[in-house]
Amino acid sequence: MNDNLLKKLEKMYERYNELEKLLSDPEVIADSNRYTTYIKEHGSLSKMVNKYTQLTETRAKKQEAEGFLTQEGTDKEFAEMARDELGELEKQEDAIMEEIKGLFITDDKTYGKNVIAEIRAGTGGEEAAIFAADLFRMYTKYAENQGWKVELFDSSEKDLGGFREVTFSIEGKNVYQKLRFESGTHRVQRVPQTEASGRVHTSTATVAILPEIEEVEIDINPNDLLIDTFRASGPGGQKVNKTSSAVRITHVPSGLIVKCLDEKSQHKNRAKAMRILRSRLYELYEGQKRNERDQIRRDQIGTGDRSEKIRTYNYSQNRVTDHRINFSVYNLEQVMIGYLDEIIEALLNYYKEEQLKQLAASV
Repeated sequence: MNDNLLKKLEKMYERYNELEKLLSDPEVIADSNRYTTYIKEHGSLSKMVNKYTQLTETRAKKQEAEGFLTQEGTDKEFAEMARDELGELEKQEDAIMEEIKGLFITDDKTYGKNVIAEIRAGTGGEEAAIFAADLFRMYTKYAENQGWKVELFDSSEKDLGGFREVTFSIEGKNVYQKLRFESGTHRVQRVPQTEASGRVHTSTATVAILPEIEEVEIDINPNDLLIDTFRASGPGGQKVNKTSSAVRITHVPSGLIVKCLDEKSQHKNRAKAMRILRSRLYELYEGQKRNERDQIRRDQIGTGDRSEKIRTYNYSQNRVTDHRINFSVYNLEQVMIGYLDEIIEALLNYYKEEQLKQLAASV
């Protein structure tokens, strides 16, 4: 195991012990948000710390056995037993290190998070908006199949029933881990509902999957926020609110603007808007960090940038192709009603294999 990996393990061990102290601190216990966040972090570190403890114990036993073998006058029978034990300990050490490498591949603080998802119509006019609505239904159905909860935050509808844009959250177990590679440009090739001549058109929609960030994970200065309220109205002037319940929040330093008008309560809309803002700011700051680390190679599976074309849905061929891993399935109708498991598993397996290669090369 290389020194960098070992140093990272030591830091995790130190952080784990620090968290154990924090979780017994009365001030932390009194703050439910901090306590919940620390409990999650403590739990996420526990597997790695357990393996690190096993590794250090095994190495200590190895050292003891090696020391016994180097002693003068050691009985031959005892020396043979020590050699056998040393061989077993070396096998244990190798097995533990392989398990640790596997944990490093999946060790990402965002893996277990819920997500804020945003879908926007791209090129293609009305057909692009209809496709955006199709993608929204696809992810909603997939979430239902996984036992996850979907909550609509904001949407802007077109006359034919599609979306200019739609923002929603998905909550459940390991949501971000499974959906993280959905960010990018999705392309559809089909005969539009609005096309009388039967010609195949190409339209696009962009998807952003953002990990939902807890309040204690990102520092937002209230003085940096400009908060406006306004009345919300539904399509054709329906569902017009008589009170200013819709909320628009502008984060002045970054220029990010978030609005939410789904709820009738201004308080609820403001809370939802802040959830979106935290996730967008986190993504913005992480993107800046990635750009600063030019020497570190970007993930080969894709950057997650909305401008990157990641997938094509071809209706005439009943085919869905993910261009990043050159993987196709021929069950488009099933995919569009939420059966994404085959594609998502292929993406996750590819990512795991690439990470293993990089990890092996660095050790």
